[in-house]
Amino acid sequence: MDEETASKTQSRLIDTELEHLPAELRWREWMGRIEAVIFAASEPVARETLARIVGRNCNIDLIIDDIRAELRGRPYELVAVAGGWQHRTKKAFADVIRAATGQGGDIRPLSRQEMLVLMCIAYFQPVTRGELSTFLGKEVSRDLISVLRGEDFIASGPRSPKPGAPYTYVTTKFFLSAFGLATLRDLPDFEALEDAGLLSKERGLAEDMPIGRAGEIDGGGELE
Repeated sequence: MDEETASKTQSRLIDTELEHLPAELRWREWMGRIEAVIFAASEPVARETLARIVGRNCNIDLIIDDIRAELRGRPYELVAVAGGWQHRTKKAFADVIRAATGQGGDIRPLSRQEMLVLMCIAYFQPVTRGELSTFLGKEVSRDLISVLRGEDFIASGPRSPKPGAPYTYVTTKFFLSAFGLATLRDLPDFEALEDAGLLSKERGLAEDMPIGRAGEIDGGGELE
């Protein structure tokens, strides 16, 4: 029995409809279940997973809204990332966490060149290494691509129809999670970056684009 089948079998063993409970108590139970599952997960939890533990008529988006409202004064929050939801500490507490634990997150700071290449891939995917080199006006090394792949920011996409059928590269779910994006639609607006002279399909990211710490583009909108 595979993991998905086992999960669906387990969900049938619990009462999801809770018809014996008054509506208010039923809603509170669904809220508790959803928050518990998200809290226990090490990765963002998808809607399909949450749907297994609540009733057919349960509005998961409204449940999430209610949980967020209850967490409003807490140092952590429920965020939409990588096609699901995840508990995360609020950015305002990053320095406190770093001071107490020596850690500011699991992701190492990206170099300027790594950030430039990663953002080009995010906007132009699927894109080949040769196209990335053209966008940036300098060769993008195989080693740099290997580093981004090794850290699961990017993966191989479909082969390009160009002669030689070179590999293309695309961003991953980990990329979305690492930068706090629900989907690629949450990237800073492409046209706004073009208007600001920071990004274009002809030359990629401008050399003087102000790059902050890993996960931010100063002046272009936060990616975390």
